[in-house]
Amino acid sequence: MADEEKKEESKQAPPPVHGLMGKKIGTTEIVRESGEVIGVTAILVGPCVVTQVKTQKKDGYEAVQLGFEETKRISNPEKGHLKAAGKTFRHLREFGASDFSSISAGQEIGVDVFSPGDRVDATGLNKGRGFAGGVKRHHFKGGPATHGQSDRHRAPGSIGAGTTPGRVVKGHKMAGHMGNATVTVRNIEIVATDPARNVLMVFGSIPGARNSLVILNKTRAQLRKSK
Repeated sequence: MADEEKKEESKQAPPPVHGLMGKKIGTTEIVRESGEVIGVTAILVGPCVVTQVKTQKKDGYEAVQLGFEETKRISNPEKGHLKAAGKTFRHLREFGASDFSSISAGQEIGVDVFSPGDRVDATGLNKGRGFAGGVKRHHFKGGPATHGQSDRHRAPGSIGAGTTPGRVVKGHKMAGHMGNATVTVRNIEIVATDPARNVLMVFGSIPGARNSLVILNKTRAQLRKSK
């Protein structure tokens, strides 16, 4: 009986991977048990498939490589690399794990990695806004609308002194390409999970457009808590 109970516990135990990939579905609202209405983002998480388990002896470090979103349009070297997984994927990312011995290539990992109340870091590519001025890109105030300044309402103003340093310092806030950059929102709460549909709800908003790739990693504090 004890052996059967151990087998059942091992089946129910979530995979020891620290993160997963997913696709942003959109935003909605959830009512907590306390009656509070909160905004959440729905993410289709996985199922991800283990494509490679990297070891200290062979690769110099330990990691689990996961594949997400099946596709047929990949190169022949990539097909060879993914042969052990039995499927080909559009996205490949590496994650940490607490027990690499229990993970093997071809293993499918779903949303059960996370539980309501867990804290994660969400990484995505935010929306591109094209070329934007200083007011929109950096929230500059703009110039006054009086004293004869008829066309300087959204101008950036001076960008540096002429003599010292005699140049524009690198990194100075100016007009330019806005968005389309990798952004990480840290320490956000997982409000609810739906294992049947591989969907989870995270509190608030996360970067990226609808259907864009989202990478979720458990926070360091969460990993320490789960030990």
